[in-house]
Formats: sequence, structure tokens, C-alpha cells
Amino acid sequence: MGASKYTKGCCGWLIVVVVAALVVTAGVVAIMKKRSHKSEPLPVPGPPGAINQKYANALGTALQFFQVQKAGKLVNNKISWRGDSALDDGKEAGLDLSKGMYDAGDHMKFGFPMAFTATVLAWSILEYGDQMAAAKQLDPSLDALKWITDFLINAHPSDNVLYIQVGDPDTDHKCWERPEDMTEKRPLIKIDKNNPGSEVAAEAAAAMAAASLVFKSKDKDYSDTLIQHAQKLFTFADTYPGSYTVTYPKIQTYYNSTGYHDELLWAASWLYHATGDRQYLSYVTVKNGNSYADWGRPTWFSWDDKRAGTQVLLSRVKFFSSKEASNAENNGLGMYRKTAEAVVCGLLPDSPTATTSRTSGGLVWIDEWNALQHPVAAAFLAVVYSDYMLTTRTSEVSCSGQSFSPTDLRKFAASQADYLLGNNPMKMSYLVGYGDNYPQQVHHRGASIPVDANTGCKGFQWLTSTSPNPNVATGALVGGPFKNDSFIDSRNNSMQNEPSTYNSAVLVGLLSGLVTTSSVSLSLS
Repeated sequence: MGASKYTKGCCGWLIVVVVAALVVTAGVVAIMKKRSHKSEPLPVPGPPGAINQKYANALGTALQFFQVQKAGKLVNNKISWRGDSALDDGKEAGLDLSKGMYDAGDHMKFGFPMAFTATVLAWSILEYGDQMAAAKQLDPSLDALKWITDFLINAHPSDNVLYIQVGDPDTDHKCWERPEDMTEKRPLIKIDKNNPGSEVAAEAAAAMAAASLVFKSKDKDYSDTLIQHAQKLFTFADTYPGSYTVTYPKIQTYYNSTGYHDELLWAASWLYHATGDRQYLSYVTVKNGNSYADWGRPTWFSWDDKRAGTQVLLSRVKFFSSKEASNAENNGLGMYRKTAEAVVCGLLPDSPTATTSRTSGGLVWIDEWNALQHPVAAAFLAVVYSDYMLTTRTSEVSCSGQSFSPTDLRKFAASQADYLLGNNPMKMSYLVGYGDNYPQQVHHRGASIPVDANTGCKGFQWLTSTSPNPNVATGALVGGPFKNDSFIDSRNNSMQNEPSTYNSAVLVGLLSGLVTTSSVSLSLS
């Protein structure tokens, strides 16, 4: 649920109920005339219902990984084997870049995936803040988000400068040590108008615009600071176009970008939600939609590709507030919604356009590296879209002539969540710390080394050890299975056994959407 909704209280629900009352008769008639694939009565929009304890427990577990990944001076540290680290990050530029999060099992701060992590966390809170609160998990979500946005603010010291990386990945990967014991130099990489990186600047803009909405009712000064940075970063990204992995080819080995147009659309979409400024709506619909959005072609949502996320996010505008748009803008919004429908149709297993790339256990399977990334992100989009449908009493989506209900979308999302929580041929929970059978040798430096070990940089005996990690990286979502549903629990198997913060972000969104049923807020602002 939205941050605005859980603070506005009864007035917000009154609006929802009035809207529901006006359309419920038409909705019922429509359902009776044309039944969906698995027609079931649509729930009445309203506040969170009964908590699904399985998903609530999993959500509480997943959120702990952000505590595991924190850098800097830790506050109220709840992870016994973690301590302060990277306290001097940014000092060579006169900046405090000590906060932020390590991206995965190493100690790098890559700005691109870190900003995406923040954007998705903010989106999850905006849509499902009420549900997080009902499961007593809202505060940890807000804490994780702010730890990243504090870093992003400091990383943007002037309008056309953004520090996008802390640490040298080659040097970092030659070491196996606890973050608290790092002594290696941690150089900085920045983008500016002579060294562009539009995708990173735009993703940071998206993160701060979305986060400004989250904190709007809690800390207005902080929210205002975020939106000011977001607007300047978007202008920078758009005015000085170029890819950061062209500017810095070395990064291609780690987080190669396939382009920046999708991030420009994503950022402008969030800025429209945050400001209501029609220039951003025009940017994504009239000016650049046709050339940047790949309308009609479904894609996979990830840290690198924001098209599917943008299509669902702009569908929100089409569902709830398209009357404010011009005819040309509405045409563009309609194309985003049609493409979002193509995305969800490709996910539903009984749809004529369903992707055939699935494991025998039912997991959507796109890539052997970090295999859970795409199905979890896709399931998050599916549950969000289903809730847009439920809130507006939209009874069905048509997939090449076959109709499917919001319940069908939710069942798909739940199937992917259930798979990673243990309902799979391996009977393995891929969420560390959840259930009785989860990976014991997660590819994670801090988790693999005893707190009292004195390794220096060369603690590789802990990488090659066949013993379980001495510290549990609770909440880590590992890479996941091969296409035959198999999994090798080895610390050296980074393909399958390395977690990441951006995987955790989409998982938090998915679980927050499943933890209970309710309608979403009519507006994110």
C-alpha cells in the first residue's frame, strides 16, 4: 500500500469505497456477460485483510539481508557478525560515501544496481506500505531505503556530477575478507558532462523521486531534498546522453548496460508521479514513447532493463488518473498498458502467449546466471498489475482471445514465490534463513569467515572450505536453480549461490504484495 495512503487513513478508504460503489454494478454485469479464464468473485477494495503468515515470515526474513549488506557506521546493528566498514569511502573527493550497500557477496558499491534496489524498495513501500505495516515490516523497509538514498544524496555533490562506484572490482575480487577488515584502496568513479552515464544518473533520479514520495509525509525536508536531486539528475542524464559502460568499459565485466533509453523513461515516469508535472508525462508518451519504449514487445524487468517496470508503472496512470492527460498522452498511456498486458500474458502458464521457458517445477527460467532474478521480478510486476485490476474492478485481461482474471495473475505470482520458498523438486528454500533446508555455503565473504579470523586479503581458505558458513546471511536470495531444477550448494558456485541486494528488493515487493489482499492507493502522491 502507498505511503500516502497509510498516513491519510479513513479519507483514502472513503474515496476507494465511493469509487467501488459507483462501478460495482457495471463490474458484476461485465463478469456475468464474459467470464474470465478462472472466474472468481473479485474482492471488495479496502484495507489489508488477514495476514498470510508464510509470506509474512518470509518477508521478515528477506528484509534482514539489507542489514547484512550495509556499509558505513552501523546504527542499531542487529547482525551480530557485522560491524562498521568502509568508513573512509569518498574521502579522496571530500565526500562521505560510507553508507550504501555492498551489491552482492563482495564489497563493491556499484551505483547502478544499488539505485535500482532503492527504486524497487520505494515502489514496494508505495504500493504495499499498509501490508508491510500489517506484517510489522514497514520500519525495516524504510530503514533499508534511507540507507541507500543517504548515499545517493552524498554521491551527487553538484548538478552534473554523480559518483557511481566505490572500490576497484578487480582488486576487490582478488581478496576474500570480511568488510570490517578491508585495507585496500577504494577508488571512486564518477560521471559528469564529459564522461556521461545516462542510465546511472536516470536510475538514481528514479530512486530519489520514488523515495521522495515515501518520505513525503514522514520527513518533508528530506523528501524535498530527494526530489530536487532527482530533477537535477534527470536533466543531467537527458542533456548529456551516453552509456556509462561506454565511458568506463571496464565495468562491462560486472554490470554492463544494454542502453539508457529505458532508464530515461523510468525516471521520467517516477518524476511525473512525484511532481505531477506534465512535462514528464509528455516526455514518456508523446516525445519519446514511440522511439524508446518498444511498445508491443514484452521484456524482462531487471536492474538493466526497466521497460516492463515502466509499462506497469504507467499503466497505473491509465488505470487511475488518465483523465488528466491530453489525447496524445492518453494514446501513449494506452500503448504502455497494452504492452504491460503483453508482459503479464507472457507469464500466465495457460495463456496462448505464455513463455515456454520454465523448469519442470514451474519456475520461469531465463538465464542460468542468477536464475531467480527474472521470475521474481516478473512475479512482482504480476501481483502489482493484478492489484491495479482489483482496485479498479477490472475483471479480466485478454491474452490473444483468452481472458484471465486478477486472481490468475496472483496465482502465478504466488507460484514463483512458493517455488523459491521450497515448493520445488529440490525441496530447497532459496531464501537463506527461511525453512529448514536452505543453502549453507552462500557465496558471501562476510558470512563465510569467522568473526575472529585474521585473514587479511588472502582468506581464500574460507572460500574453498566445504563446511557451512559460520555466519548465516539471513535473508539472502541466492541465484537459484539450473533449468533442470537442480542446485549445487557450493561457495565456489557463484552462478547459483551468490545473493544480491537487487534480487532482495524485488522479492520484498513480491512478498509484500502476497502477504495479504487489499486494494492499492489511487494515487502515489
